[in-house]
Amino acid sequence: MAAPSPEELRREHLLDPDVAFLNHGSFGACPRPVFERYQAWQRELESEPVDFLDRRLPDLLSAARATLAAYIGCAAQDLAFVQNATTGVNLAARSLALAPGDEVLSTDLEYGACDLAWEWVCSRAEARYVRAPIPLPVGDPSEVVDALFTRATKRTRVVYVSHVTSTTGLVLPLEEIVARARTLGLVMVVDGAHAPAQVPVDLAALDADYYAGNAHKWLSAPKGAGFLHIQPEHQEHVDAAIVSWGYTEGNSFSERIEKQGTRDPAAWLTVPDAIRFQADRDWDAVRDRSRRLARDARRELCNLLRTDPIAPDSMLAQMAAVRLPDPAPDLSERLFTSHRIEIPVSGTENDLLRISVAGYTTRDEIDRLLAALVRELDAEHRQQDE
Repeated sequence: MAAPSPEELRREHLLDPDVAFLNHGSFGACPRPVFERYQAWQRELESEPVDFLDRRLPDLLSAARATLAAYIGCAAQDLAFVQNATTGVNLAARSLALAPGDEVLSTDLEYGACDLAWEWVCSRAEARYVRAPIPLPVGDPSEVVDALFTRATKRTRVVYVSHVTSTTGLVLPLEEIVARARTLGLVMVVDGAHAPAQVPVDLAALDADYYAGNAHKWLSAPKGAGFLHIQPEHQEHVDAAIVSWGYTEGNSFSERIEKQGTRDPAAWLTVPDAIRFQADRDWDAVRDRSRRLARDARRELCNLLRTDPIAPDSMLAQMAAVRLPDPAPDLSERLFTSHRIEIPVSGTENDLLRISVAGYTTRDEIDRLLAALVRELDAEHRQQDE
């Protein structure tokens, strides 16, 4: 079928119609047909839990894993479902045999929860987590590669970066970073939380050692659908979050990670439905339209706020962060409370406003944000003048 309009896609979601939802990037939003399939899996489980979990689930998970593997370009046996990308990054980080004095090299653009995971792992090993500063604005993607590897030393053992950064919404030059890490003989760990369905993902071509991602963000599967891809030579070193039935002799890498005791696997089983939902709606066209709207929105926000873009258009997908002229720690709450606009404001100085343009995002919602910002910033200036 032809690509549906944003208005048509909005009607296929469960989102509150009174809220301009411009924060798809944080948790995603599951379309109604996919969510109904998710609930159907849950009902099927509850109708005969023993048959479902003990007899049927291994084959069901294998089929879901194979569909996801084909979508992200990897072998199914090198893939395991996890709760979310942060879980995957944790499992990867904890599997590495870091020694005292070793260094894990990253950027200062990474997701805070995963920064904490690396700091914890490094502190226990007496290693160092090195966050290379990436100066903003970025003029060219190559500047990110140069800034990152300028901080590499003879002690560097691991490179960890995001495919698409969370706070700044930038698509990093991942292929170049992985290639440089390979040349230096370094282990490469990628946080792909925001990548699947927002940017192309081909894990076989990328050839990173570890890649953790989410299906519940831009692919719009139900919450709790994450994955971890690991190259075969590293799999025996990766432990599950807990030791359970997955550790029975003869189990595969995927089974070791996924068999965590009793849990609801419905989100994992619904990933193929999310993939089909987008394929049936010409998602390449939907994504291209959303990218154009994200770039237009960023340009208009920068003009309104009189701030410069933090990176070129080539580093944008469906998220864009813009600098605010002054720190605004309560702006996000004001926009939601007074205008019913859901959009995050964050950054080290709470001065980055990040807009997410999903397939269902309309031009009217962008205009609503621009008008609300005019009112809120005018009110702020009046208070400062009094």
